[in-house]
Formats: sequence, C-alpha cells, structure tokens
Amino acid sequence: MTRATTHQLLDDLKTLVADAEALVAAAGEEVGEHARDLKHSTTESLSKARARLEELEASLSDRAKAAADGTTHYVRENPWASLGMAAAVGVVIGVLLGRR
Repeated sequence: MTRATTHQLLDDLKTLVADAEALVAAAGEEVGEHARDLKHSTTESLSKARARLEELEASLSDRAKAAADGTTHYVRENPWASLGMAAAVGVVIGVLLGRR
C-alpha cells in the first residue's frame, strides 16, 4: 500500500468515526433506557476506534520516518551506487515513455 493510499484510508476512517459520532449525538435525543444504553455502547466503541486509529497513524508515521532515515543513510554511505540506481530507473522510465 502506498503512502498516499494509506493517508487517504486514514482520512476516510477519521471521517467515518466523526460521522458516526455525530449520528450518535443526534440519536441521543431518543428517549428510553435502551436508547441510552445503545448510545453509551456506541460512544465507547467509537472512542476505542478513534484511539486505535490515532495509534495506527502514529505507527505509520514512525515507520515512514524510519524508512526515510534508512534511505538517507544508505545514500550517504553509497553515493555512487545510489546514483547508478537512479540512472537505471531514469533509463527504464525513459524507455517506457518513449514507447508511447
């Protein structure tokens, strides 16, 4: 999964949790013990989901930073190999674009 799709997924999940919280708040006007119990249960589940989503976002951010740091370290330690790989990728992209 690419970083862009991961961020989009996280944004979509945040929106879903926010919408569900708004729905629970709107449904909170219902009267009755069953409705209150349902609202409490749903609110608790949404709070747990929000916390887990925040943990996942932090974890993904940490992993992305670690990968970037690893890449930076590799490039600094092996500049010529990195340059060769970049040139090879450029040639492949050029060939693929040249076929069109």
